[in-house]
Formats: sequence, C-alpha cells, structure tokens
Amino acid sequence: MNGLDVFLDAFFNPAVTAKYLPDILWGMVVTVQVALAVVFTGIALGLALAALRSFRLPGVNLLIVFFVDIFRALPPLVVILLVYFGLPNVGISLPSFAVLWVVLSLVLAAFAEEIFWSGILSIRKGQWEAARSTGLTFAQTLGHVILPQAVRMTVPPLTNRTIAITKNTALGAVIGVPEILMQAQTAQSFSGNATPLLLGSLAYIALFVPVVILGRWLETRFAWGRA
Repeated sequence: MNGLDVFLDAFFNPAVTAKYLPDILWGMVVTVQVALAVVFTGIALGLALAALRSFRLPGVNLLIVFFVDIFRALPPLVVILLVYFGLPNVGISLPSFAVLWVVLSLVLAAFAEEIFWSGILSIRKGQWEAARSTGLTFAQTLGHVILPQAVRMTVPPLTNRTIAITKNTALGAVIGVPEILMQAQTAQSFSGNATPLLLGSLAYIALFVPVVILGRWLETRFAWGRA
C-alpha cells in the first residue's frame, strides 16, 4: 500500500463512511436545533435588555452592564463547564442540551445587547424629540420610531457575532451533546479511523458556508450608510 492509499484509507474510507454517516447527519440535525434556539433566544433577550436599558433606571442599568461585561469576558467553554458540573452541587441539574442552549444564548444576548444599545445611541436626539412632540409616550417612541432604525443599522455587526456564537455549538461535545463534533469524535474512537472527523468537517462546511454567505448579503443589504 503506497502513501496515497494510506491517506485515502485514513480519511476517505468507504466502509467507515457508510457506517457512521447517519450519525454525522443526526449530529447536523442537533447542531441546527441548538443554533436556531440560541439565535432566537439570544437576539430576543439582547434586544429586550437594550430596550430596558433605554429607560435609564440606575439599578437596572447597573445589573445589565454587569451581566453584559461578565458574559462578554468569560470564555463560553468555562461557563458551560461551570453550569453543567457546578449546578448539580446545589441541587440543580440540567440536560446537556439545555446547558448548551442557555449558556450560548446568554453569551449571544450579552453581545447583542451592546450592539443594539450602540444602535439606539446612534439615533439622533431630534428624532426622540420629534416623536414625543406628536404625543407618543417614551415607550411608543422607542418601539415605533427608534428601535426599527436601530435594528436596521445593527444587522451587519449582529450577523457576524451571531455566526461566531453559533459555531460554538461544537463546545457541546465536552458535555455530551450529540452534535456534529461529538458524533465525529465518537465514531473516530470506535473506528480508529479519521474519516468521521473529515465527515464532521464537511458537515460544518455544509451548514455554515450558506450562513456566512447569507451574512455577507445582509451586510450589503443593510449597510450602515443606508440606515
């Protein structure tokens, strides 16, 4: 067996591919489920926190800033391990899927809040005053006038951050979430062959390259200068 045959057997083994491809495909399904849940929850929570921060309640704003700074500073893996292995010591036990979803959602929410808050601050004061002069309340002005503009301006940076966070679904492998990396590592261990890792890599490419392309389109479509 020459060098090329050894390489093909190690990374493109047909028998290993046929045996473990279903597991990788199921890992793709789990990865998509986690990613969609994280994106929806994280962005919604981030927007809610930014809107709440707009009311400038001193105590509330201090808590929001503290939350944002903590989750922006801590590596997601550290938080995942802390929640998964630490909470059972105080009687709280969460499934691994829930831990990954909650932690990544909180991390995305922290970054999203800062992005949305920057968008809100970028709206000129005159628009607030003009809206209030028509009889709108502060909340109505925020919801109907300010937030639509702020959200539009924040699409490009928010898209980049969302892509970065959702790729962290691979961290679920350390706590047993059966996503792509977990399935690939398990298959590699049982088969003694690197083909499942290559299949996992191709699965990530298949999932995230379209997302990156979509992100690039959104950046062009919602460019800062058009807001």
